[in-house]
Amino acid sequence: MRSFTSLALVAATLSSAVSASLVPARIQERALEYVVKPKVFIISMFDPEAEIWYNIPEFNLLELNVTVPGFSPLFPDAHCTADGEVCQLITGESEINAAVTVSSLVRSPRFDLTTTYFMVAGIGGVNPEVATIASVTFARYAIQVALQYEFSQFDIPTNYTSGYIPQGSDSADEYPQSIYGTEVFEFNQDLQKIAANFARKATLNDSDDAIVYRANYAPNPLYAAAVAGPAVYECDVATSDTYFSGTTLGTAFGNYTKLVTNGTGVYCTTAQEDNATGEALLRAAAEKLVDFSRIIVMRTASDFDRPYPGEAATTNLLYSPGQGGFPPAIQNIYLAGIEVVTGILDGWNSTFAAGVNASNYVGDIFGTLQGGKTQDFGPYVFSNAVTKRSIPVKRTYTHRY
Repeated sequence: MRSFTSLALVAATLSSAVSASLVPARIQERALEYVVKPKVFIISMFDPEAEIWYNIPEFNLLELNVTVPGFSPLFPDAHCTADGEVCQLITGESEINAAVTVSSLVRSPRFDLTTTYFMVAGIGGVNPEVATIASVTFARYAIQVALQYEFSQFDIPTNYTSGYIPQGSDSADEYPQSIYGTEVFEFNQDLQKIAANFARKATLNDSDDAIVYRANYAPNPLYAAAVAGPAVYECDVATSDTYFSGTTLGTAFGNYTKLVTNGTGVYCTTAQEDNATGEALLRAAAEKLVDFSRIIVMRTASDFDRPYPGEAATTNLLYSPGQGGFPPAIQNIYLAGIEVVTGILDGWNSTFAAGVNASNYVGDIFGTLQGGKTQDFGPYVFSNAVTKRSIPVKRTYTHRY
């Protein structure tokens, strides 16, 4: 009887010990499954843009790592602070990577993004008529400049100014008549200005090579901004998967920016991802998963989009590291961006929790979000003779099939 009792006690003790050893694992498992509700979500596109946020004094983005199905195989995790207030993802470069990654994020059950501010924080080329390398820009518009008809520069008529014609149109100055819906996104201009003013608190980085290189643009008075030192600008971003270089293309995309924004857009920086990110967030906003008025698009200038007088366009692109803009552009993502992030966090209760009311229209060319304001770009307001229904989704040409 005593031996049975002893065995029972031993068995009970072992069972309790085993159960106790399992508890921490269960708790850890549950902890890893709680819903993260970020106040700020930083969107990086590739390693250097992401890594500049690591090992900084303000917060640790690597304390909580969440694997999200659908993210790039190169960058499978979202990174967050332990409290989940600030998070970051890396989309991978180009429009497809950005669209799939951001679409996967907004539908992940691990995140509540309904009050999150999204900050695209990357580098890009810069228009020397507007700004200079190492500068920081904040966009009101993202324009998909490559979504046009394209002809080889060697094949166009002599009266064409470039090889690009808006889709469905017959000339470069005709508003695109074949609308896909991703051509233009307009973001909250009031938030844009707040973010730019936060960034102006930063002392921006520069390089000796960049200072020397800027002087090459001095002979052309159109490039006065290029010769100046880095600063914070409010101007717009052009999206194209293709790296481009040259005065002809830069001018064409600047003209297209003005055309599709009805004269209000100012092209200054280049990107491969921003319209894709915008479309993914817009579709999420239509489902009330995110607030489209809480998007900030910040691009720092790593290189010029066109050569200085006397330089070849090929040299401008193929030897762009010699411009000296890349290192300070990366540094300025953090230096300017941290002012924006901390500004939002510090002002959360007083200003940002409730949202920044947009005095301008925000959304796409179709007016998808129905936010009570009429879009101030697009043929629907540009010409009373054109309506949404009258614009074909796609022109068909039998000789192409």
